[in-house]
Amino acid sequence: MSRIFAYWNEVVLEMKKANWPWDPKEKGFAKYKELNDSTIVVFIAMLLLGGFVAFFDTAFRWAFDGLTRLMAGS
Repeated sequence: MSRIFAYWNEVVLEMKKANWPWDPKEKGFAKYKELNDSTIVVFIAMLLLGGFVAFFDTAFRWAFDGLTRLMAGS
């Protein structure tokens, strides 16, 4: 049981050392400005990457469908 408490105390100590993405001096949503900005950047990057992958997936599917029809018709 003492090992669990020692582990927990180490976890708490390390959490106090962490650099959290918000300003403790601010109030309300302004406190989480860095966190909100980072979330928006990640969301936009995710949408762009998803669109990029979807575009090329569709383009390659059409290209391979066309090639198989061309090869089957010959």
